Amino acid sequence: MSDEPRHDSPATPAAWARAAGLRWLLLAALAAIALLAVAGVSAATVALALALVAGASLASVAGAATPAPQSLAGEAGSAGQALPSVDELAAAVVDPLIIFDRAGTVVHLNAAAGRAFPGLPAGASLALRFRAPEIQRLIDSVISTGQAGVADYLERLPVERWFRVNAAPAGERGSLFVIIFRDQSEVRRIDRMRADFIANASHELRTPLASVAGFIETLRGPARNDAAARDQFLQIMQAQTGRMARLIDDLLSLSRLEMKPFFDASERVDLVPLLGGVVDALSPLAAETGVTLERQFGDGPAIVAGTRDELIQVFENLIENACKYGRSGGRVEIAIDRAGADSGVDVSVRDFGDGIPEEHIPRLTERFYRVDADSSRGQKGTGLGLAIVKHILTRHRARLSIRSRMGEGSTFTVHFPPL
Repeated sequence: MSDEPRHDSPATPAAWARAAGLRWLLLAALAAIALLAVAGVSAATVALALALVAGASLASVAGAATPAPQSLAGEAGSAGQALPSVDELAAAVVDPLIIFDRAGTVVHLNAAAGRAFPGLPAGASLALRFRAPEIQRLIDSVISTGQAGVADYLERLPVERWFRVNAAPAGERGSLFVIIFRDQSEVRRIDRMRADFIANASHELRTPLASVAGFIETLRGPARNDAAARDQFLQIMQAQTGRMARLIDDLLSLSRLEMKPFFDASERVDLVPLLGGVVDALSPLAAETGVTLERQFGDGPAIVAGTRDELIQVFENLIENACKYGRSGGRVEIAIDRAGADSGVDVSVRDFGDGIPEEHIPRLTERFYRVDADSSRGQKGTGLGLAIVKHILTRHRARLSIRSRMGEGSTFTVHFPPL
């Protein structure tokens, strides 16, 4: 018996199935040959017929067991496809990606890196472009140790951006390295906004709660039998609980707005009767603050796409703020400008009060932001009114612009898109 290894291929299931299918054909052929022999055909002819049948059967089984040459060729061609180049791989990465050598020189950068860091061509030094200590340490570490590393990096100019930076060697030879900048600015902004929101909400609720708790303690102690003090303290407690109720209502309103999807753009609202109703509802407040509300609605309807209740909330906030903080001007103008079907509709609320310092204007729509905290609390403001306005207008694909000049008043304009 030979010790040489055998190279026989095991029969595939397809081969066995085909052989089973040929069984009946083979039996029929053998029966026919037997009849030939009984009929007196020569032995040589019978043997030749037997050999032909056996050869055909074996060829059929072998054909089923062996893959077709075309299939093997196709598989070989697929495995032999050329891999993409380094430039093509880098271009497919959406984050800024830079390839550099052991000297810290840029070898290649993708289009995202070119947009994020303009003025950084191939051949430039990473150490000269990124002078932050954390980036310097990351680059030095990955070059010296050959181990991947990560760092957080703040790019301050032209705008503030936070990046999570990953660096690692590329390939096995250790002559090239890759550094990727993943933009975390939006995540950081949301985290900071959440922290500020919790801190501000806690502060706004803590002050009235402390006042109420202090007055309750006084009423139960030294002022137990002092009717005048009791009435005074109860009045202050009522004002403080009203302030907390307004704050909670505004917080719930913001929460409901954030949970809603975009409004149905097929709904149409005529701003003329809507604004007329808001002005009528706020007339008592205007009279209390000594302000005259002037309507400049023009002729004809002013149709926009929007949700009626939410738009009422927008203009109630704007007109109420104009009455409270622009009361020194003595009047508030509410005007509708129909700029045409191509430009949409503008609604402006203008007061003639003291105005708002320019540095405060970009932050007016932030939650709990106040130009003058004491004045705002004195006017029973929660610091959330303009944040609600901005959120509603964003849902309506509208925008708010603010213009103000010290001593001349302020104008808040809502720009509705065309239908």
